[in-house]
Amino acid sequence: MPRRPARVPQNIRPANLYSLLRLRIMSQAPTPSRPVKILMLHGFTQSGPLFHAKTRALEKNLQKAFPAGISLHYPTAPIRLSPADIPFPVPSSTNSEAAEVDSKDEEPDAWAWWRRKGDQEPYTYEGIEQGLAHVAKTLQSEGPFDGVIGFSQGGACAGMLASLLEPGRRQGFEALYPRGGMRYPESFEADTGYVEEAIHAPLKFAVSYSGFSARGMNLYKAFYEPKIKTPMLHFLGSLDAVVEEARSLALVEACEQSEGRVIYHPGGHFLPSSQKVYVSALIGFIKEVLHAAETGGKKEESMEEMDVPF
Repeated sequence: MPRRPARVPQNIRPANLYSLLRLRIMSQAPTPSRPVKILMLHGFTQSGPLFHAKTRALEKNLQKAFPAGISLHYPTAPIRLSPADIPFPVPSSTNSEAAEVDSKDEEPDAWAWWRRKGDQEPYTYEGIEQGLAHVAKTLQSEGPFDGVIGFSQGGACAGMLASLLEPGRRQGFEALYPRGGMRYPESFEADTGYVEEAIHAPLKFAVSYSGFSARGMNLYKAFYEPKIKTPMLHFLGSLDAVVEEARSLALVEACEQSEGRVIYHPGGHFLPSSQKVYVSALIGFIKEVLHAAETGGKKEESMEEMDVPF
């Protein structure tokens, strides 16, 4: 009986190696001459402080890579989850991090940007207006920000945030509203009387770790049509058993110029905070887009022009 050919893991496919190499080379590019400010959006059941604790290694690496200064801001989502909202154990808010919630009366320190409703796609997101309003408040009180990094539900929210701040997006929402789309969030409307203006300038970049898009619903289509123009980098775990790969790739497909901006890591549903190759890819991406912004969008160097080690 002939042997079945082994499946090549996504994380070692040529396209992934190309992306990693290109971004690693870009990590050697000139650093910004001014401080960088990034909004960090945690995942479902997490909190700002917990996400900060889980990404301290990443924060230290970014601080080394950006000597002019870089600050990461970690808001906690506004929707507190009850044990009934959570299909898996989470750390207790009163005991140690290793403790699990084993009482229906004990309220976990678990938060969300929205609650997902439905047993299968298309899902609806209960409380999404509240979650986005909290993000808008953070933009106004702690911004302006250069970019956003999100994990899981926070990665999905990062894509939505980048979309909402783009010019013309509000008109897109209004055009789809009569056909069942949601309205452009009032919390993002600038109090200036100008329809084109949002509360914050368009972001220079967005990064999604194990993020996803809201598929199959006219309700959320305006986030992704037209496609998101903000440069966005996507990290996917080749062993992620929490967010289906197709859901993450749907977010990739909703972004313009996504070629070379999809990175697979050989792990599950987590943010690779200390692995050098993936941190270098993130640093390279941030330097690339900020350099383009500073130079007026000068065309990046091609692989053929780079001094590559092969």
